[in-house]
Amino acid sequence: MEKKQKLHYAWIVMIAAICLKIGEGAIGASVGNFVTPVVSDLGCLVSQFTLFMSIDAMGMALFYTTAAKWISTKRVGIVMGVAVVLEVIGLAMMSTYNKVWMFYFSGALIGSAGAFTGFVAIPILINMWFKKKSGTVLGIVMGVSSAAGLVFGQLSAWLITQYGWRQAYLILAIILAVFAVLPVFLLIKSPAEAGVEPYGAEEIALEETKAETPIADSSYGLSRKEALRYVPFWLSWIVCVCYSYACSIPGYIANCATMELGQTIQFGATASTFCSLGCIIASVATGHINDKFGVKAGMAWGALFNILGFGTILLGFKNPGLLLPGAFLVGIGGSMYTVQAPLLARNVVGEKHYSEVWSMMMVVNSLIGGGFAFTIGWFYDFGHTYRGAFILGPVLYIVALILGVIAINQTKNKQNA
Repeated sequence: MEKKQKLHYAWIVMIAAICLKIGEGAIGASVGNFVTPVVSDLGCLVSQFTLFMSIDAMGMALFYTTAAKWISTKRVGIVMGVAVVLEVIGLAMMSTYNKVWMFYFSGALIGSAGAFTGFVAIPILINMWFKKKSGTVLGIVMGVSSAAGLVFGQLSAWLITQYGWRQAYLILAIILAVFAVLPVFLLIKSPAEAGVEPYGAEEIALEETKAETPIADSSYGLSRKEALRYVPFWLSWIVCVCYSYACSIPGYIANCATMELGQTIQFGATASTFCSLGCIIASVATGHINDKFGVKAGMAWGALFNILGFGTILLGFKNPGLLLPGAFLVGIGGSMYTVQAPLLARNVVGEKHYSEVWSMMMVVNSLIGGGFAFTIGWFYDFGHTYRGAFILGPVLYIVALILGVIAINQTKNKQNA
């Protein structure tokens, strides 16, 4: 009798990454429902409190390149595990603060640590372990992250109501520790540390052996210097920036419902929930589409559903009931920044130096996408309507699709040359 094949260690790493993303849902809930009670208790401005999230984003961006290097060259479980512990400490300390500036320390600590567990780290980890089905796996992990955000949003509201905001922060920190610390320290390893080949590596090697000519993708890879001299790389980078900036637009759907359309706060919150539910579907679907049909198909998926979604929302200005299905469709076209962008980058620059190139790209992606996200509010400030913002969304996705297709086509020509 044939022995049953053991579960490949890559899937154990995926499970550990999922545990990490479930736990980090607690960090995502650290603003939202906390704004009103914290501002009221400390007597500060909303902008003074929420500034810690901007500090978080800046700290994350500053450490992206370091994170990519350490994750690729050091014991990945130790690096990511220490980062999670720092996130737990930063979140727990927020329960003790009595001055608003103290939150800035936690913002810097959580952001710097998040560089080793977030948008750069997870794609590098998945790429390290999965030579096949990498898009599907990345989509599943990011889909769980979106679902965790929904759950923790509701949980944080209940905790604040029952125990107060200070105890709520402490409980969220404990949840993060329980879900993430041990799985990351104990289960996340590199293929070399685990003593196994990445998932799909043997199949690719077999395909190369059978093929009359070597498979181009298996040996293709641009260094950082080579990438900076390569036009398709710059096109793909512009695509990623478009996705980074555009991903902030759906966050204004709730504001549009309440401020412009005169709907209740509950209705606006429901619209946001519909969008988030769509994003969960999008993460899994986008990854699978990339694996099955290619990167072009993934970008086309995002453009199509953003056109349909924002088009429906624009019709909702006359019929607010359309805002909910429109938000859901926008969500289904989401995950372009979290899933599609890293898959596009890997396709264009190859796998050899992917970690260092992607981390460099993410510094700019985060600074532009996060740093200029507030400018979307100008559409309402200066025009008293969100219509312009909801038109800009599909335009950015169409531009991204066109430039992305050009970049991929030119890359294929280079690989086959």
